[in-house]
Amino acid sequence: MNTIESNAIEIDGLTKRYDGFTLDHVSFNVPSGSIMGFIGQNGAGKTTTINSILGIIKKDEGSIKVLGLDLEKQETEIKNQIAAVFDELPFAEDLNARQLDKILRGVFPTWDGALFQSYLDRFQLPSKKKFSQFSKGMKMKLQIASALSHHAKLLIMDEATTGLDPVVRNEFLDLFLEFIQEENHSILMSSHITSDLEKVADYVTFIDRGKILITGMKDEILDNHGVIKCSKADFGQIDPKDYVAARLTDFGAEVMVSDRQLAAKNYGGLVLDKTTLEEIMLFYVSAGRSVTDSPKVFQAIS
Repeated sequence: MNTIESNAIEIDGLTKRYDGFTLDHVSFNVPSGSIMGFIGQNGAGKTTTINSILGIIKKDEGSIKVLGLDLEKQETEIKNQIAAVFDELPFAEDLNARQLDKILRGVFPTWDGALFQSYLDRFQLPSKKKFSQFSKGMKMKLQIASALSHHAKLLIMDEATTGLDPVVRNEFLDLFLEFIQEENHSILMSSHITSDLEKVADYVTFIDRGKILITGMKDEILDNHGVIKCSKADFGQIDPKDYVAARLTDFGAEVMVSDRQLAAKNYGGLVLDKTTLEEIMLFYVSAGRSVTDSPKVFQAIS
């Protein structure tokens, strides 16, 4: 299998240095035909990574391949085959959809005006109303309509569904699942809404403070992680090497483990629950705020 077929995005050792922040040798792949959820708190490095992939900022080190092409050598060819959707509308607000159609027809060689009109109809977006009169949800629908109307193979989304109501978000999630039915279509989706990613993502990459902490198949990550709930006395008997982080509460302890089978074997007498992407992210990030003697243990906020 060649590179184009196996990975839509390949990032190896991507580094970008700013005053006060470093994207530190980031490496992960987005397999072709999949949705990759890209998660992390604000300032973790998601947007810096995405802007590097899009060529908006220049990396200091590392390599980026998109659809099997080298970003430094084949940027124009790459950009004709990808689409990006942001949390803010990138088009002038005094335009309307009919004018945008004419503009993008001259930008993308593969622009499909009929397909664009079909998305406008599907999303019930007016052709003559100025974008300044659109709601946030309408602006996001417009972005997605334009993104998908030049037959892009890769859709990159940076917090695009933030602030939208659940009905609109579900409409988009259905559209994304529809989009990747074609095997050469892929999505990299950065979002704070981890419940959405649990619904549609095939893979997840978790970044914190400029470094990749976890990357892999979503189902495996969820299956491998779990939370032990126990008394503080029982927590004292758990070997620190057997857990990622622990949250102390007034009533006991909640302990995140990354090998649920091993935890079940070693601590079979304790309650071991399944977990969520949001909880996994919370434990990995919050351990750094430790107020105890152990850097892996933090106090619950009461």
